[in-house]
Amino acid sequence: MRQGPRSAVREALLAARERTLQLAQDYRAALGPEPHVPYAPGLNPPLWELGHIAWFQEWWIARNPERHLGAAANPEVARAASLLARADAWYDSSRVAHRTRWELPLPDAAGTAAYLESTLHGTLELLDTLPERADDAELYFFRLVAAHEQMHAEAAVYMAEALGIPVGESGAPPLAPHGGELQVPAQVFRVGSGPGGFAFDNELGAHDVELAAFAIDAEPLTWGAFLPFVEAGGYEELQWWSGEGRAWLEEQAHRRPAALRRSATGWERIRGGAWQPLREDEAAVHLNAHEAQAWCHWAGRRLPTEAEWECAAFQAPGFRWGQVWEWTASRFEPYPGFTPHPYRDYSQPWFGSRRVLRGAAPATAAALAHARYRNFFEPQRRDVFAGFRTVRVG
Repeated sequence: MRQGPRSAVREALLAARERTLQLAQDYRAALGPEPHVPYAPGLNPPLWELGHIAWFQEWWIARNPERHLGAAANPEVARAASLLARADAWYDSSRVAHRTRWELPLPDAAGTAAYLESTLHGTLELLDTLPERADDAELYFFRLVAAHEQMHAEAAVYMAEALGIPVGESGAPPLAPHGGELQVPAQVFRVGSGPGGFAFDNELGAHDVELAAFAIDAEPLTWGAFLPFVEAGGYEELQWWSGEGRAWLEEQAHRRPAALRRSATGWERIRGGAWQPLREDEAAVHLNAHEAQAWCHWAGRRLPTEAEWECAAFQAPGFRWGQVWEWTASRFEPYPGFTPHPYRDYSQPWFGSRRVLRGAAPATAAALAHARYRNFFEPQRRDVFAGFRTVRVG
């Protein structure tokens, strides 16, 4: 999707929509024809999520007279009215406060589905007017909305996990059975994306970083490696935790990984609403940055910087990723010369307050999984499919 022609972008849009509709069906099967979930900071009302996907697509494509300019488009340009009279008041995530989304008089499931269908039809009609080898600027917003929809699909999967809702994507957990370390020599490595194709604004500004030699895990940490920390009382011994980690830990009712419990027969993890025996070679997941750092301190390891992670992904044979999103030691900050793209709320508001994650999870669409992609979340989040790998100290 990042580099392909118009037909590849069309396929990406259709794949995203097929997934969106399947997940919507899974939610209806679990929650009823008009699905509702209780308020929680990490959730969104299911019908609001679907309407937002349609609105975002319409806002940046059908209603955007400067869509042909790509990243150079003016985000404040005057737009035509939406197909849905109150769409801007309901679905603009930049202006609609999170808590109020449960109180909006949204269309029902049928009305939301009709909005999704009509906006996609308009998007594809406009895409089909472009030449097969349209330039990157002409394809920019079509690529953006495909990526955005897949991000919301992944969010729907981890929301389902948090709610105990089985979805069709709740398959076998990812394994990381091989272990071992990879040696990466000292070098000057170029971090970030250059011109050409599609990139998010926070990836641009490719720049050289001088790296000392380091040894990094070939795969993310497994439960077999993480559980000894739990069993040794790691969640009770504050010496292993940072100041931020201690503050977070004090707020927790249960001091253990979020996805686990101990039964008479051993450790179990919850998946698709059911408790199942835990395999030691499963990648440890639903861990936050504080837990990752505490384990590293206990084990005498450290988290990689995002530059080290990216370097290893491109230069270390045997570096395996895609099992979980991986916390790094790096705060989410702009690269040199950062210029925000028209979707202003994507990166800029979150610099300094989020932590960078690299890699991908099984719920991450192939269109998003890229070794230069910078994911970012608050360090306390445990609902996302996040784990970590480590670097040897010294």
